[in-house]
Amino acid sequence: MLTYKTAGESHGKGIAAFVDGFPAGVAIDEAFIASELRRRQGGYGRGGRQTIETDAAEVMTGVLAGKSTGAPILLWVKNRDYKIESMPQLTRPRPGHGDLTGSIKYGVGIRPILERASARETAGRVAAGALAQLFLKELGIEVVGYVEAVGGVDLTPDESVLTLSPEEQRKARAGSALYSLRPGAEKDATALVDEMKTRGDTLGGVTTVRVYGAPFGLGTHAQWSTKLDGALAKAVMAIQAYKGVEIGDGFKLAATPGSQAHDEILWDDSERAERTLGFKRPTNRAGGLEAGMTNGQPIVVRGAMKPIPTLRRPLRSIDLTSKEQVEASFERSDVCAISAASVVMENVVAFEIAAAIVEKFGGDSLQEIKDRIELFEASARKRLEGEY
Repeated sequence: MLTYKTAGESHGKGIAAFVDGFPAGVAIDEAFIASELRRRQGGYGRGGRQTIETDAAEVMTGVLAGKSTGAPILLWVKNRDYKIESMPQLTRPRPGHGDLTGSIKYGVGIRPILERASARETAGRVAAGALAQLFLKELGIEVVGYVEAVGGVDLTPDESVLTLSPEEQRKARAGSALYSLRPGAEKDATALVDEMKTRGDTLGGVTTVRVYGAPFGLGTHAQWSTKLDGALAKAVMAIQAYKGVEIGDGFKLAATPGSQAHDEILWDDSERAERTLGFKRPTNRAGGLEAGMTNGQPIVVRGAMKPIPTLRRPLRSIDLTSKEQVEASFERSDVCAISAASVVMENVVAFEIAAAIVEKFGGDSLQEIKDRIELFEASARKRLEGEY
């Protein structure tokens, strides 16, 4: 199994990601991992912490001569703003954060809770996900994440943009201050972020991740705990401040007649050698997943992020010592971190796809996995041609 865990606090020495089960033979491009970490620090509406940190991941173990060895990989992102021992304990929990519940659950006060619950932890998830993306690229699988809405401002890309190659989509995204695929239509969104900053308020939004080139059959229908859409939903919902996840058209399908909700199955004989095995769909409302398994279409996952709960004009709270009505604590924060969230979501989705690849095809090395994918697809084509 391919798994990872993170460790570290927002103002501690750093953030670590421990990746286990990563196949041998994958070229580890540390510059790409660093670029994903830099993207996580960017986007319109970020706060002052991003001017302090210059994130890059040091690969501590599991890599020799630039390639993975099959051993566990430890990634380390050092914090420049290391000061946790000198920071004060807090007594005024923030509504919407883990302050109150965590301090009651663990009995250690608010400071240790907010330090670990902080979205700074996602630096570890991005580093691990970038590692997974390097593996997926070797298999012809590409992952693209972007912002689809900021507050109530819709930035849904035109269908013509979604027909572009993943690399062309990334180029379009690179021209956007908000990491959307509509860089020329962001004026209202950036103005709204500016307005929230003036008001001492915050904004959330919607992010989308698309996965191109995934083979048939990742995940399974056979057990609820191994359905791939469930694993993707869990990974996205576990991102700080995320409150909703949908696959494909998701919630929209609840109000859609069945005749308009499902993706008809067509055949194109000229594409039987492709990863789709010749099957085509005029629509992709299912988001590339049916019965918990990939169906050869692009995987589409969408997530809803609530506004950050740390406000310059705080909401009401209770002082845990005096039990008096007070304003909630304020910690340095962002006005809108939706751009950074899209980077985190892209990378946690990438890791789940990589884990599903390893689970289905097994193999200790990249080459072994490639061979097994080829064997699976060749076998599927023979069955479709009636040779079995």
